[in-house]
Amino acid sequence: MRDQVKLGVMWVLLMGVTLAVSAMQQQGPATPAAPGPAGPASAGGPAGPARGRGRGPAIPPPSVAPVGKPLGVIDLMTPEGVSLVGAKWKIMDAKIVEAPALFTQGPMALLPQYKTTYDITPHADVANFDDSSWPTIEPKELGIHRGGGRIAFVWYRITLTLPEMVGTVAVTNRTAVLVANVDDYAEVLINGQMPRAVGLPSPATIQGFNMPQRVKLSEMRVNPGDKFEVAILGINGPIAIAPTNGLFVRDARIELF
Repeated sequence: MRDQVKLGVMWVLLMGVTLAVSAMQQQGPATPAAPGPAGPASAGGPAGPARGRGRGPAIPPPSVAPVGKPLGVIDLMTPEGVSLVGAKWKIMDAKIVEAPALFTQGPMALLPQYKTTYDITPHADVANFDDSSWPTIEPKELGIHRGGGRIAFVWYRITLTLPEMVGTVAVTNRTAVLVANVDDYAEVLINGQMPRAVGLPSPATIQGFNMPQRVKLSEMRVNPGDKFEVAILGINGPIAIAPTNGLFVRDARIELF
């Protein structure tokens, strides 16, 4: 038993060091920070992510969300849950469109035949995205199959504000975790950020076929009034074997620890 405990402690320490090193490698040399959100969307906090080596905002490293029985749960697939956080679900189909190739000259130029590439539209992954013109759906409609089958993409967006209480549980100084499960794949962004790192578990990225994703709303402890902008890109799959069904949300909830 003692040996198992020692191994567990060593694994936790190793993961912490690996995450720290990965974050330092991705950020590169320290540069002035660009204004932007940090932590909850409503929090003042420090300036947004630093820009490293001219490649855009630095990518925040991932962290593992707590597991086990939560102290409180907000079911975002029910009217009561959505009302509790003062939110509405917005949806929009995403489409694949042709776009100019990124690198056509210089040392990063690709093969000369690649004059164009592909992108998706709309890009609803950014913070403070205006989805006011998008259709609003009832929480129960998250389970409706969308996309027409084959290769399809759908954006699901919700901006939520944490309440003071969830049942008998005070929200003050809690860890909040978004649990999402989309049939078949999904990518999750919180306030325009998708924490990830090469070779490390990154819960906000695709986890597998109909696999639930557990993403922290913030690395900081949350409090009543904190606002979070959640964007979920649902993907119908497998992509190589075009499915005959549509895509839909199996689960969407906030867990408090």
